[in-house]
Amino acid sequence: MLNLGHWTCVEQWDELPFGFVYIITNLSNGMKYIGKKQIVKKTRRPPLKGKKRKRIIVGESDWKTYTGSSDRLNADIEKLGKNQFNFEIIRSCGTKSELAYMETFYQFQAEALIREDYYNGILNVRIGKVKFTQSPPKLLLT
Repeated sequence: MLNLGHWTCVEQWDELPFGFVYIITNLSNGMKYIGKKQIVKKTRRPPLKGKKRKRIIVGESDWKTYTGSSDRLNADIEKLGKNQFNFEIIRSCGTKSELAYMETFYQFQAEALIREDYYNGILNVRIGKVKFTQSPPKLLLT
């Protein structure tokens, strides 16, 4: 079984996916945050001496300790402590386009930008044609 850090996951992973969509819930007031995180990290390095092509180093991101990109959420985590939050992976994704699509899908389904009980404050997405590695979503997030 894989070490997921502070995350819980309903899916069983035999190997790490490209990334995942998550929901973080503040257990003291019920506020939530929906986001995405890439597990696979690509770093571009300058070419070696005498070469022209840049080097691409593939590694693992900081996903095991990641707490979201919302400043309000991270301020509450700092104030209340990580143990007052539930970190749940709701879908794994095999491609970058699927990851962006699924994050947006769940944010719209939950009306995260409209409702006051969500930390989400902005939707910044750029999506091309999506190739799903799992079946496309059907269930609504409650």
